[in-house]
Amino acid sequence: MLRPRTDTLEIACEVRGPEAGPAVILMHGFPDDARAWDVVAAQLATAGCRVYVPYLRGYGATRFLSAETPRSGEQAALGHDLLGLMDALRIPRAILVGYDWGGRAACVVAALWPERVAGLVTGAGYNIQDIAASGQPAAPALEVRFWYQWYFQLERGRAGLTQNRRPLCRQLWEQWSPTWKFDDATFNRTAVSFDNPDFVDVSIHSYRHRYGAAPGDPAVAEIEAGLAKRPTIAVPSITLQGEMDGVTVAEGSAGHARYFTGPYDRRVLANVGHFLPHEAPEPHVRAVLELMGR
Repeated sequence: MLRPRTDTLEIACEVRGPEAGPAVILMHGFPDDARAWDVVAAQLATAGCRVYVPYLRGYGATRFLSAETPRSGEQAALGHDLLGLMDALRIPRAILVGYDWGGRAACVVAALWPERVAGLVTGAGYNIQDIAASGQPAAPALEVRFWYQWYFQLERGRAGLTQNRRPLCRQLWEQWSPTWKFDDATFNRTAVSFDNPDFVDVSIHSYRHRYGAAPGDPAVAEIEAGLAKRPTIAVPSITLQGEMDGVTVAEGSAGHARYFTGPYDRRVLANVGHFLPHEAPEPHVRAVLELMGR
């Protein structure tokens, strides 16, 4: 386990594979952790890649360096963390792979710092949020999927996540990946990461900020302003979309090609839900190796 420091975090980061191999960074989502990538990381390491699997802010052993730093979960902060990790580990360029929050961080870096990205594998397409348009309602069939986001707008939701973080997160696993028959041991291996002292604050802020209900961290305001312009992604990119995703519906990423100006391919994974790397590790491995030209 590496523990590189950025300007705000000490990031717990697992590493596998030969030191001289091409760098691949695997980014997990909410509510998940590095265990999502165990099979993908092992196979990529065997293929000769240097694989880094960090725990996002608010997860596992990752810690803020200062009590004064806002516990922000906004997209700009996630992208800033990923870029800071690359700087701290002296990774000049990497293939970025992620879904959910991790896919958002990867898209942010790919869009704003393309010179640092050799390729992108992103779950459910273009994950940069359009916060300016967040007040526009979606169809009721979509809105009902976001119940947890509305819950988290309330102090009742903060208390609920604090008191019931494991059963609440397990409910999301079951709802978002209805065809994935995981067992207690699989969930519990990941759920220990939700005991991080900042998990609740970072999570609640993320879901409030995306709807304009909480201020952003001034330290990343410039990044957030850049994201408000809906920047396109020019690096070679592959989108993996779960056909059975219970929160980010498959149709949602169908028109995302307009956000990708470089080589782009979208692949729908049959019988796969939201927790993509747990459910379908092999398509991730193939996508990374394709982006490397193998």
